[in-house]
Amino acid sequence: MTTISTDTPTVVGAPGTPRLTQLDALESEGIHVMREVAGEFERPVLLFSGGKDSIVMLHLARKAFWPAPVPFPVMHVDTGHNFPEVIEYRDRTVAELGLRLVVASVQDAIDDGRVVERPGGSRNPLQTVPLLDAITAHRFDAVFGGGRRDEEKARAKERMFSLRDEFGQWDPRRQRPELWDLYNGRHKQGEHVRVFPLSNWTELDVWRYIEREGIDLPDIYFTHERDVFARDGMWLTAGSWGGPRPDEHVERRHVRYRTVGDMSCTGAVDSTAADVADVIAEVAASRLTERGATRADDRASEAAMEDRKREGYF
Repeated sequence: MTTISTDTPTVVGAPGTPRLTQLDALESEGIHVMREVAGEFERPVLLFSGGKDSIVMLHLARKAFWPAPVPFPVMHVDTGHNFPEVIEYRDRTVAELGLRLVVASVQDAIDDGRVVERPGGSRNPLQTVPLLDAITAHRFDAVFGGGRRDEEKARAKERMFSLRDEFGQWDPRRQRPELWDLYNGRHKQGEHVRVFPLSNWTELDVWRYIEREGIDLPDIYFTHERDVFARDGMWLTAGSWGGPRPDEHVERRHVRYRTVGDMSCTGAVDSTAADVADVIAEVAASRLTERGATRADDRASEAAMEDRKREGYF
């Protein structure tokens, strides 16, 4: 379990004119947003999948309220096609920190007839219905997500506080200005707000923060040997979700994952990065975002992410 540091932030600049480092400023902004939500909303929840962004977000929440416990539950929208290493990390972290975990299951939604399995095996597009049903059932009025503006162009125009209507849908015309770090969380009954404390972070910022804070991650983020097969320019993992096809050849390669999602649409990258320092060097040299390089669901169309946001996805 990662320990919480209470050290004074590092400052740089001439004597008498202290200035926060970039990571300190991003951390301070994230903690400020966490506290704003805790003070303004009645029933917040933090989305926690065991991926690196949600891990950093949970770390910020622990810092924001230390030495008190995190004052809201965590929720995972479980597709049923998860990487075992990530689920093990999720459950271990929840147990160690004494958190309350809410699981919104795609498989339950399929069994109940609320969603229908799609050809190809990917369940990523099916997450919206169980997510919205869980928000309604638990009456959550604020939902923390780990989305960042550098990931994808639909997320680049997202506000820190993103208003969603009674159907969970996103309308860009209803988003509020956020001048001087003032956040407007007012909403009508049945509406809720999605909150993105990592909006201004980049993938490189996330990894540098992980290094600075000594944050533990699932091993899947570092190089390891894995049976994979090529599809649409990505290395996918064989599994119960339906891959590979008869004409797809499985081979064993040294890979790692830049992002973690449904196994059916999350690709690995060839890598020899064995620790955080190696990953930082690798990411710094990359010219593709992690979603652009390894997420098949974002390649469905130019507006794939924006279409899902309008339906209620993150």
